[in-house]
Amino acid sequence: MTDQKCLFDNETMKQFITNGFTVVKTDFPGEFHDEIYRRTSEAIAREGNPGNNLLPMVPQIQQIYDHPKVKGALTSILGPDYIMHSHRHPHVNAPESIGGRWHKDSYWGYKKMRDHHPRWVMAMYYPQDVTVENGPTGVIPGTQYFETRPENEDAAGIPMTGEAGSLIIIHFDLWHRAYPNLSGNTRYMMKFQFTRMTEPTKGHWQKPAEQLALNGDAADVRAPLWSNVWDWLSGSNGSSMAIPDTGITDIDRLSKELISDSEPERLRAAYSLPLLGVDAVPVLMNGLRHENDEVKRDACYGLGPAGVPAIPELVGSLVDNNEMIRGYAAYALGDMGNDAEGAVPELVRLVGDSSDWVRRNVSEALGNIAADAEASVPALVQLMKDEDGQVRFNSAYSLAKFGNQAREAVSVLQEGLGDENRYVQGHSAAALEKIGTTEAMNALLSLIHTSRWCPVTNKDTTF
Repeated sequence: MTDQKCLFDNETMKQFITNGFTVVKTDFPGEFHDEIYRRTSEAIAREGNPGNNLLPMVPQIQQIYDHPKVKGALTSILGPDYIMHSHRHPHVNAPESIGGRWHKDSYWGYKKMRDHHPRWVMAMYYPQDVTVENGPTGVIPGTQYFETRPENEDAAGIPMTGEAGSLIIIHFDLWHRAYPNLSGNTRYMMKFQFTRMTEPTKGHWQKPAEQLALNGDAADVRAPLWSNVWDWLSGSNGSSMAIPDTGITDIDRLSKELISDSEPERLRAAYSLPLLGVDAVPVLMNGLRHENDEVKRDACYGLGPAGVPAIPELVGSLVDNNEMIRGYAAYALGDMGNDAEGAVPELVRLVGDSSDWVRRNVSEALGNIAADAEASVPALVQLMKDEDGQVRFNSAYSLAKFGNQAREAVSVLQEGLGDENRYVQGHSAAALEKIGTTEAMNALLSLIHTSRWCPVTNKDTTF
């Protein structure tokens, strides 16, 4: 049970939405973090970087992510049924390193539509004090919504320093980097990922306000986007944004901004247009059909918030000759969540689409909509056999979102536990746990018996 006092308040949620990160400080004694640091150092020296096997090698780390403050932050952002993703990694910043470049994390090399709505976060734990000298992780606040590399990135970046036990929780798509380590000691940062399992129907922080308090930020180019994310996290179907007198109600002006060369302007238009109701749908659809793929993408971000009035046009676009349009239409329908239930029959017709891009978005959209299990679950079972690894691991996660309604998928998910792709394996295990039937749990127990990692065994102690 989450401690209600550890949930975000309205101001903390606003700061996460606008800046893309929050900092949490656990209260374990220093000796606890020293032990994690020591065990990590020994494991890496002996075996190399353990990557996804970090947790069984240093199981004390689980206590960090079970801490009430950490659970409160993750619940506020991802809802109470979030899960830990199977990817985790100890980042090693060696003495006298030059640091890394500013970047967004990829989804393991695969092309993916990045979510503006928080469905995925990274939680980065420091087991030692981190100062500017020993190479902190740095972030560029507010850049999680932009694909374009930030201007003056080094000047805009902030080194995230903190005492041992600090966690930086960031939106998955925030621009970040490792700073140079100018000290004589190795700096570790334990990166774990967490994902949302259900679309929000209400806010899960303390006394959510009906409206994002923009205050002096109402004229910011990102204000419509921020307000939309606030409303989405609150489970609101409409927009609560108080529209300032900044021209965003002018549909002609917004039509021009949507095809601008400026990404911030395009996104302002994309998230402002839904505030104008059904009249904005043709403008957004024109953007989706634009020759420039960046315009297509940003129009797609506006079509999800446009909601039910956009569904007929999006369903029609699922059969467009252009694969990018088909894929963006599938994403926008998925971004609507349960409101797009009526589009499920059209989405499942795309399970055999020739485009990996389309099938990836369909496999994810069906889980976000999480409705019409009679049609969706068999389609996802078929997609679990897709040749593309990302389609398969998206499909497993989507089956997890159906819970017990996906019980007919147990057999294919059990096969997924042995997939060549490690994340198909991990997502299949998560889905079996969420399904929770005796058959599903027996499959998980079998996995544990056959693949249990012994953290005591290593090349020096084999018995």
